[in-house]
Amino acid sequence: MHLSIRVLLHAVVLLMLCRTAAADALAGSALAVALRPAERVVVHKAVRRMELWRDGAVIASYRVSLGLNALGHKQREGDLRTPEGSYRLTRRNARSDFFLSIQVSYPDANDIAAARRNGWSPGGLIMVHGLPNVPRQPVGYYRERDWTDGCIALANDDMLEFWLLTGSDTPIEIRP
Repeated sequence: MHLSIRVLLHAVVLLMLCRTAAADALAGSALAVALRPAERVVVHKAVRRMELWRDGAVIASYRVSLGLNALGHKQREGDLRTPEGSYRLTRRNARSDFFLSIQVSYPDANDIAAARRNGWSPGGLIMVHGLPNVPRQPVGYYRERDWTDGCIALANDDMLEFWLLTGSDTPIEIRP
């Protein structure tokens, strides 16, 4: 993401917290355009990238960490895989065990049916989130490798931007 947009996003957070008259006046101008939400999210698991798209163009791109067993589609609870397919961003949690989190609508009806055919639970609670609020490893550990139980993890500053640039029910496509 361009530095100017990053600065604007961080300014918006501060302005939202301050709730001053100056903030209200500024919010109706360039910041409103910069914060128009993404239309869709695309995750490319093979290259550990997430893109936010609006008007046919990438407006932001982030490095992500995935589940510890990242290859292949999530099939069951505890397989440590990140799902693949078309889902939606649903519930937001600002009080997560991680720096912000947004739930992905996994499992869908097809995921549930496939797991039942095998006698498994499909699992759930797949989230896009930041780093742990209480890290067990140095920060570099989380940025350099896959470490989640199947979620999509971002650096905290990227997670803040992602939070601000996505809305409820935003489509997310997770590709191999």
